[in-house]
Amino acid sequence: MLVQDVRNSVIDVADLNQLKWDLNRLQPVDVGEYITQLPSKQRAIAFRLLNKHQATDVFEYLPPEVQEELINSLHDVQVVQIVENMSPDDRAELFDELPAKVVRRLLQQLSPEQRQVTATILGYPEGTAGRVMTTEYVRLREGLTVGEALSKIRRQDEDKETIYYAYVTDDNRKLVSVVSLRQFLFTFPDVLIRDIAGDRVVKVKTETPQEEVARVMKRYDLIALPVVDREDRLVGIITIDDVVDIIEEEATEDIQKLAGVSGGDEATLSSPLVTLKKRLPWLFGVMLLYIGASSAIAPFQSTISMVPVLAVIMPLFSNTGGTVGIQALTVTIRGLGVGEVTPKDTLKLLRKELTAGLGTALALGLTMICLSLIWAPPEERWVSLIAGTVMAINTLVAVTLGTLLPMVLKRLKLDPALVSGPLVTTMLDAIGFVIFLTLISTALRLFHLK
Repeated sequence: MLVQDVRNSVIDVADLNQLKWDLNRLQPVDVGEYITQLPSKQRAIAFRLLNKHQATDVFEYLPPEVQEELINSLHDVQVVQIVENMSPDDRAELFDELPAKVVRRLLQQLSPEQRQVTATILGYPEGTAGRVMTTEYVRLREGLTVGEALSKIRRQDEDKETIYYAYVTDDNRKLVSVVSLRQFLFTFPDVLIRDIAGDRVVKVKTETPQEEVARVMKRYDLIALPVVDREDRLVGIITIDDVVDIIEEEATEDIQKLAGVSGGDEATLSSPLVTLKKRLPWLFGVMLLYIGASSAIAPFQSTISMVPVLAVIMPLFSNTGGTVGIQALTVTIRGLGVGEVTPKDTLKLLRKELTAGLGTALALGLTMICLSLIWAPPEERWVSLIAGTVMAINTLVAVTLGTLLPMVLKRLKLDPALVSGPLVTTMLDAIGFVIFLTLISTALRLFHLK
């Protein structure tokens, strides 16, 4: 990281030479963090101090809003040079974030080759392997020897994203086999590639969801994964750095959706307006749901007035039942996300959750009985038995909903994270309150307790 003296040197023109030296010797990711933290008026100054190669690498690590700001502040020639030298997948990701008119302008100024590559990647749906792949990979013909292959790689493939794997294709670009750099290094030059390459190739289709790509690479411990089209022709590869980004993106999205953040992509330091747009719709939605829950409670106002201790007990149903539901929901969504379970495992998972839920229900029910006995006056202590029973029932309902709702959405090919925590909590509140107050009202009528 940069020291504070270096951070401040951009303000003083006399220190720019020292700052230039510092910025160009650091790792690109650290320079990107430094430039992001600068005041907006000073970012372009610092960025212009980078040499051409460092500028391209740093640009890929900048947040989208900073990238757009620099594009607007730099000369077109500088911008085109940076965008031209970016890897195709990073360039496509950048274009996803920029306004359409800026994207059109930049596309027109790219070389025909890079324009075609970028258009191809942007043509695949978001969230698929085709959209996150790069077309910079090492491709070899079947008939080459190891020596010829190494010579070809030295001459033509220096700028490829990774050389740890080389992909062997036939004359129609169909993927035949894969060979690793380790195999090249420990094999004699006159050995044919076909004799050392592995023909059991792990690959994905262009339309494969990106989260499935991450699972495949984790399962087989790969640092790169080939992507083929419907005719089994090799069109690109996905590298491990892309998968790390995918995992972070998917985890962030699921966590935020569980908390009721629309879209699941709110940045920590996003503007207050973006925060309002992301959070307010869900808050209004939750209010509407609570209106339903409150409407279910409204007919029982006389019951609550007759048994005042209910006002003390009812918040426990809300907090405890909701927490139990979110626990089951989080575990289920995580299991679906990493491929530990599928909708076929619904009954097995539900059996496990209900078995654990029975123990939880018993413990929470007994706790509720004890607390109710403490809070209620002597003439209202009968309420504790109903409170404990309903707490146990609500706990079992919570684990059931937390397990089944994500499974149902997954079976319908929808994102399980759409079942947010606030949604489950509100449903459980309504269910618990109605059951509890109905039983209390029934007891009052049958046994003339009031």
